[in-house]
Amino acid sequence: MTRSADDRRAVTGKRRLAFAAYADEERLPHLLVLLRSLALTNPRVCEDFVLLHPGLPEAALEAAGRLHPRLVARRAETPRRAELFRIDDYDTVVALEPGMVVLGDIGELLRLRDGVGAVPQLLPGDLTKERRTVLDDGLLVIQRTALTDGLLARLGTGSGVDGALEDALVRLDARYDFLAHRLFDDAPVPDNVAILRFTGATGRPGYAPAEEARRRFEMTDDEFREAYCALPGGKHPDLLVHCAVPLLRRRPRVDLARAVAEVHRQQGRYTEAVEVLAPLVASDADRPRCHQTLGVSLMALSRYDEAETHLLLATAAPDIASKVFTQLARLAWLRGADDAAHAYARQGLDADPTDGPCRAWYERTRPAVRNRERAAAGPAEEQFAHVALFADGQENAGDKVLPEAVRMCLDTDTGPGRWLSIHAHRLFDDAALEQVNARRGLIIGGGGLFLPDTAPNANSTWQWNVPNETLARITVPLAVFAVGYNVFDGQVYRRQRFAESLRALVAQSAFFGLRNRGSVARVRELLPEDLRHRVLYQPCPTTVTRQLVPDWTDPAERDDTVLINCAYDRAGLRFGHDYGHFLAQMASAVRALGDRAEVRYAAHMPTDETFVHDLRREHGIALPVEPLYDLDNDAVRDLYRRTKLVIGMRGHAGMIPFGCGTPIISLVSHPKLAYFLADIERPEWGVSVHDRDLGAVLTERAGALLGDHAAAVADVHDRQENLWRITQENMTALRAIFA
Repeated sequence: MTRSADDRRAVTGKRRLAFAAYADEERLPHLLVLLRSLALTNPRVCEDFVLLHPGLPEAALEAAGRLHPRLVARRAETPRRAELFRIDDYDTVVALEPGMVVLGDIGELLRLRDGVGAVPQLLPGDLTKERRTVLDDGLLVIQRTALTDGLLARLGTGSGVDGALEDALVRLDARYDFLAHRLFDDAPVPDNVAILRFTGATGRPGYAPAEEARRRFEMTDDEFREAYCALPGGKHPDLLVHCAVPLLRRRPRVDLARAVAEVHRQQGRYTEAVEVLAPLVASDADRPRCHQTLGVSLMALSRYDEAETHLLLATAAPDIASKVFTQLARLAWLRGADDAAHAYARQGLDADPTDGPCRAWYERTRPAVRNRERAAAGPAEEQFAHVALFADGQENAGDKVLPEAVRMCLDTDTGPGRWLSIHAHRLFDDAALEQVNARRGLIIGGGGLFLPDTAPNANSTWQWNVPNETLARITVPLAVFAVGYNVFDGQVYRRQRFAESLRALVAQSAFFGLRNRGSVARVRELLPEDLRHRVLYQPCPTTVTRQLVPDWTDPAERDDTVLINCAYDRAGLRFGHDYGHFLAQMASAVRALGDRAEVRYAAHMPTDETFVHDLRREHGIALPVEPLYDLDNDAVRDLYRRTKLVIGMRGHAGMIPFGCGTPIISLVSHPKLAYFLADIERPEWGVSVHDRDLGAVLTERAGALLGDHAAAVADVHDRQENLWRITQENMTALRAIFA
């Protein structure tokens, strides 16, 4: 199945980082030592490694590739260091030398944002410590933003790196480029040295501790793999799989196989997870955690019977039993077996009465709740069927507001009398099909349902769990309304299978509207030419809330507050290496904005409060929290209606307040935020979480909106008028479709 990573760095501003080094055949053995040392001392780091070479044979490149899963080999005309400055497809390049050995944490180098970092060295002929030189073969941390025409021109003269850097130089601590020749007379390597560099022949007498530090990384491929897999603590998933798979081919080991399967599962490679783990635990009931991983992976492949078998075996472990029963309850619910789901949730609470997810499933599947919903339902012929992500409990506040907003577009009655709710994640089987075909029509929307990992299934590979053959048997009009293409920048998914499902859905739909033009473009890319014209633009209905809510009134006065929201799902894809930078920049902005208004925090989910905890711990700033996940829809809209400005990272932390007439600034960590701002022709209302000057930019733009707040509100209203016009036109078409 074809999988590829979404690349939208141009939209999100996410930095792309790489290591780089030049090596010929003579230096190749030293390069292999460097690669091993980098992985074994920084096991969580795995960026592209650009190997510049004069034409190394394939066998030599394979030797390096066996040590690093993201090796990028490129021919270089000369071995001069200037070649490193010509690498222009990365934002940050950490240039190393094969003579280097990494001994410690180099995370600080990956977090650098300015200039060209280097360690000026004191040469033997220098008379004063003030005269230090950046050596041509030393460490360089090159920011693409520093590569001015002047710097490149100076490099082109052949005068060397030292003469070219001038004002671009950022001096780094000596421990990042520590010269081994300083350790004469068998001096020990200082404990804080992160990178040790050998500038001459190795094996010289008088440098035994330095030589020993290097020899630690002279090993065979399998010795390296074993050493990496045996490291305690966290490891980079790509490196773990790269090292572990060859070992498993030679000698299967259940615990290592489970670690590899967990990586595959977390990255959406469910088939691979099953393939690596199933043969080892098929008849082994003593491996409950392995059965848990296998069961969850099988569930993602819609192999539900097998999944249930393995999850039941996993309940044998008391320390994970409640979590496994939660998964069993969800599995039963997916299949429409609410009584079984309720029973599993009860067993989970017996195992751990404090388990919150188990408690939520127990309450959600109570017979009384289901009977109340059925009693409130109206006649089938007067109802619409509505497929959406229906949030409850302390789930995402945006996902609670959104389905109601979709319904407001078509009917003033948004309750069960006029709407049959079908949760997108539940298997759309023959029973659901019969229910839908008895209604007036089917609405699918809204929300970012085109996302592969929120509720993975093999039937569609996006959030609606519908097989193509069942989809084809829907006989009532079907409308896709304000759905978003929500794949993250850098996320890997089964593009081919998704495209097949997408084609079937578009062909079946009487109306197909996506909530931003970015999603329209992305989805059209995946469709054949004859279907692309059917994909239309339908703004998210939350963006026109003022037009939809009955008896809406704009506030005569607003609270003197600014609300901030951040998101922490898929944090690695959102922040990369820049989370510390983001937090520090936000602390600066919060302090500055505190002079203009009271800054409060709007949490759409409990996990959003990570920002509040981190801000207090790292920067001593405490923010009052508004728990939107505990509010009803009217209260969420009222809170956003009354504040002066919302600075949000979640899509609906921008769209809902905008729809309420409130100025917004988006913290862009996902393409969808930039897509929405482009639709309303206000890209300046967004700032990337990776922006080098995030704090200053955010303070300036927020200050401008607060400084002339009446004009900012009027601008929001004006932007909203166009979205409302488009929505009205589409609603006219929908009313004709549904008669």
